Amino acid sequence: MSPAPAERADHAGPAESAGPAEPADHAGIEEPADLAWLGAHAAARLPREVQLHAGGPLAGTVGAEVERLRDLAEGTAGTLRLYDLPAARDAGIEAAVLEELAAAGPEAYALRVEGEHLCVIAGGDRGLLHGFYAVVLGQATAVVHTTDAADATDSTDSTTGTGSTAGWTLRAPAQAIRMLDHWDNMTVHSVMGQVERGYAGGSLFYEDGELREDLTRVEQYARLLASIGINRVSLNNVNVHAREATLLTSRLNQVARLAEVFRGQGISVHLAVSFASPILLGGLTTSDPLDAEVQDWWAATAEAVYAAIPDFGGFVVKADSEGQPGPFAYGRDHTDGANLLARALAPHGGEVFWRAFVYDHHQDWRDRSTDRARAAHDHFAPLDGTFDDNVIVQVKHGPLDFQVREAVSPVIGAMPRTRLAVELQITQEYTGQQKHLCYLAPWWSENLRFPFGNSDPAAAEASAPTVAQIVAGTAERPGGVVAVSNVGADAFWTGHPLAQANLFALGRLAWDPDLSPQQILEEWIGATFGADPLVAEVLEDLLGESWQLYESYTAPLGVGFMVRPGHHYGPDVDGYEYTPWGTYHFADRDGLGVDRTVATGTGFAGLFPEPWASLYESPQTCPDELLLFFHHVPYTHRLHSGKTVIQHIYDSRADGYERVLQLRPRWQELEGRVPTALHERVTALLHEQERSAEEWRDQLRTYFFRASGIPDESGRPIH
Repeated sequence: MSPAPAERADHAGPAESAGPAEPADHAGIEEPADLAWLGAHAAARLPREVQLHAGGPLAGTVGAEVERLRDLAEGTAGTLRLYDLPAARDAGIEAAVLEELAAAGPEAYALRVEGEHLCVIAGGDRGLLHGFYAVVLGQATAVVHTTDAADATDSTDSTTGTGSTAGWTLRAPAQAIRMLDHWDNMTVHSVMGQVERGYAGGSLFYEDGELREDLTRVEQYARLLASIGINRVSLNNVNVHAREATLLTSRLNQVARLAEVFRGQGISVHLAVSFASPILLGGLTTSDPLDAEVQDWWAATAEAVYAAIPDFGGFVVKADSEGQPGPFAYGRDHTDGANLLARALAPHGGEVFWRAFVYDHHQDWRDRSTDRARAAHDHFAPLDGTFDDNVIVQVKHGPLDFQVREAVSPVIGAMPRTRLAVELQITQEYTGQQKHLCYLAPWWSENLRFPFGNSDPAAAEASAPTVAQIVAGTAERPGGVVAVSNVGADAFWTGHPLAQANLFALGRLAWDPDLSPQQILEEWIGATFGADPLVAEVLEDLLGESWQLYESYTAPLGVGFMVRPGHHYGPDVDGYEYTPWGTYHFADRDGLGVDRTVATGTGFAGLFPEPWASLYESPQTCPDELLLFFHHVPYTHRLHSGKTVIQHIYDSRADGYERVLQLRPRWQELEGRVPTALHERVTALLHEQERSAEEWRDQLRTYFFRASGIPDESGRPIH
């Protein structure tokens, strides 16, 4: 993410994507611009007979959603019965499954499929929603169990990893926290626009400095999020400007209106707050976390928030990062700052999400000993165990900044006594800005499944916990997954209509990180576009390996960045090379890459437990895709693939561009099979992807030929 605008006056606004196209009438085809994956194709999956045996406010939401879907499609043959736990007991459903469900928590549900007849039992109010939406999105059809107890055995549901007993499949979220952060400003900022790092139009929430009067689309958005299991939303930019700061106080009524909308779908709201709020809003002369007046101000402010919004989730804080105020100004540390807010929220059940994205953004580019990658670890790992129980340290999945390829952040494995959330980025800041196809689920899945080693020799035989397992925490001290939303006021929600797949995938992976990206993609295609086999084939072809394709023509082998400073779109190999931002590749006439080894570099490789520390330390064992992240090597260094580094750069950029040229002809096969406005929008964006990929190819191939003097052995032209 960008720093505070005051720190980045040199930034230019991002280049605009193709403008929103107005939906066109298209007989027999649903326009997905407003409905996304909860339109007519999803409605067609709902059994025609729905019996709702449940109470509570979210039961009303389910009932209303049934009526909405009925207006879109007749539905399929069969019956869906939905129960809460009391109703299930009254109906005489087996006690064993009810006990197991109660133990699994209020967001869990149990599912049984008997031919055309489905039954869902909810562990609580939110579980009722999750079970209902699972049916609508086609996730119930993945599991069919016999109802004969003699034939049923305890097993594991391959799609969720949760248990199944006597014909029932229990599903519960792997992560208790499944949250989206919105980087929305209330006004249009002169540098960053209304949504910082947003590529889908203006804010869905705010217009002309205030909350929108008409919240109809927010209601639709809340429905989409609930359907994929999101249970929390932060409503404003973590770079908190003066106007957004007032959401905490004088504009709290606007937050309350949004909370009411999201509450209807079982989602709690959070606010990003400025650490300097006591000065900005309270008229104090200090924000020192150890000052009694400051502590009293935060306590009184939290009390007022909960009086207006009893189910308010808590605060998100970016402090002492890229110019944002924080406790360092008073000689305090992150523990002091986070615990100040945590203690104000604790009486009300609120939580603090304290971001670990902290580094020196005034670095001297001549100094190779300072490493932005290790900054978060240096700041936070020594503080493990000092944060209050209602503090969640929010850690970016990689140590740099949402790159198309980077190592996993070692902070995640270094704080076992602290609640953690891993932060992902759905908005495509460094992955094509929703102008390029880039289905990110494979990249997120790789990160969430990354198995941290164990530095304790006594535990060497134990299986290494994954990132997802570490951040999940425990029932008493849970963590989770947080992601930066890619949604705006655009008619297609996400700018690029096919970028909706990333929003869908984030929710599904936060619920179950063991789901395959391919399965998630198939679910999204079916719910959004229906059962046309050609549509499914083409979309799977376009999206399935689009992240790997984007990587192939942009920054090579994990070195990162090489983007135009400010807006971060398009190639600029040396754009950040001599700046204070710590985003260097150190290319010279002999080689390139960042030496992060213990032996001769910054020591970052040694922050990992074994076996990773040793694996990353040597260029002979380091994975090719991370070679330049961890090592400065000669251009003639030979990869495990057999190619030299320079030939890999030449070939992958050229081959990647050729593959991009194959995308648009494939998409044209769907003309007349998808809505006209959607088809036109995607076609325009594929033209832009072709132009941009060509520029990436030519700039990188030319730059490294001029730097190295080594020709492309294939003989392809270099400018």
